[in-house]
Amino acid sequence: MLRRDLLLGAAALAVNAAAPSPLLADRADDSELFRGFGPDFAWGVSTSAYQIEGAVDVDGRGASIWDMFARVKGNIRGNETAVIAADHYRRYRSDIALVAGGGFRNYRLSISWPRIMPAGTGAVNARGLDFYDRVVDQCLQRGVTPWICLYHWDLPQALQERGGWLDRRIGHWFAEYATAVSRRLGDRVKHWAMINEAAVHAVIGHGFGAHAPGLRGRASYAAAMHHQNLAQGLAIAALRAERGDYRLGTVMCLEPIRSATPRDRDVAAARYFEAIWKGASIDPLLKGTYPELLAEEFAPLIRGDDMAAIRQPIDFLGMNYYSELHIQSDERSPLGVTFGPPPPGSVLTAMGWPIEPQGLYRQLIELRDHYGNPPIYIAENGAAFADQVDADGQVHDPGRVGYFRVHLRAALQAMRQGAALRGFFIWSLLDNFEWTEGTTKRFGIVYVDFDTLTRTPKASYTWFANGLNWHG
Repeated sequence: MLRRDLLLGAAALAVNAAAPSPLLADRADDSELFRGFGPDFAWGVSTSAYQIEGAVDVDGRGASIWDMFARVKGNIRGNETAVIAADHYRRYRSDIALVAGGGFRNYRLSISWPRIMPAGTGAVNARGLDFYDRVVDQCLQRGVTPWICLYHWDLPQALQERGGWLDRRIGHWFAEYATAVSRRLGDRVKHWAMINEAAVHAVIGHGFGAHAPGLRGRASYAAAMHHQNLAQGLAIAALRAERGDYRLGTVMCLEPIRSATPRDRDVAAARYFEAIWKGASIDPLLKGTYPELLAEEFAPLIRGDDMAAIRQPIDFLGMNYYSELHIQSDERSPLGVTFGPPPPGSVLTAMGWPIEPQGLYRQLIELRDHYGNPPIYIAENGAAFADQVDADGQVHDPGRVGYFRVHLRAALQAMRQGAALRGFFIWSLLDNFEWTEGTTKRFGIVYVDFDTLTRTPKASYTWFANGLNWHG
């Protein structure tokens, strides 16, 4: 997830969750919707370690770049930190029970690199691996298949001090870490995603400077992007050498890029942003090249057989989708581009993001037609709304139900037209620490009271539970 409303500014007028627009009100036959995906379709939920675990100084965990970033006043709304987050570290058993209780048979979670290797490399923290041992075992006991994502932005601070993603040695550091985790969990975990949204981490964290580690500029963006690609390839190769029964892939934020206006400079900005946001991730992996627009920026970073190391065969591609992106030029921006306002009349979520299910369809068709139609799992799809516990003790979130309904329809349409869609993971199980928004933006299908940490399943949770019961 990224804080797009940082750049949208006054355009971010959110739809009220209690009064969804007509776009979201069409209920149709939800049982038929779920059945349409077929009996072998994988349904799941996703979370990330830093956003839910808390316990940042427990059982030998080292500091991460997000711990350091959150300590700087003004970086996080309300100057919040993730010291507690959703307290999943202590409540994982009941949280995994919620996964199973919602009818989900797959759970995508991430591993905290600083919890496993506090120094980033070298000594492995056994207590950190013990925790994920317990999580994996709890999943299996509940009939839930764990899908591990090895990196969801929480780089050990110790590695940042050695250059972080700007240092090409990090490719080998990451492969070392990935191997250590797989050797502990690989007898039970078969689905492995390497990195979540490398381009978002590079653009927002190393280009715009709005996410950890707070770097700005095209040079730092390009280095972070290339070295994540390289690390991803090296880790895939390392895990493939470990065992032959793994299913290996990665996760990218893939969304259609639009020009916010018809002006030539904005059209050019959108074309450039498409290259740095999408092309710089997917082209090296599936085609073995960077987009032509980026050739000059990336040439100094490429050495030897880098591109061959990056172009690894994968068993699946995780795709995150929230909305289309509307881009305009901005000379003040470190990258020369920024997020523009959504189209007039758009229905917006609490993040200020337009609800555009047609973009999900378009992106799946693009993967079918231009990238060889790889096996796709929607690894994140969801929306934030202004949820609250009502007088009846329930959390009614019809806007979120409507959001999922129209996106599932778009996904099913693409699937029926030949897109190789194999599964759908929603974002997210729990309300969590939403990066620079702190706990002010709620994406969960389970409400978290951040004072008491009490969990309350929302109406959307029940909707999925009913739908997956029909599906099954």
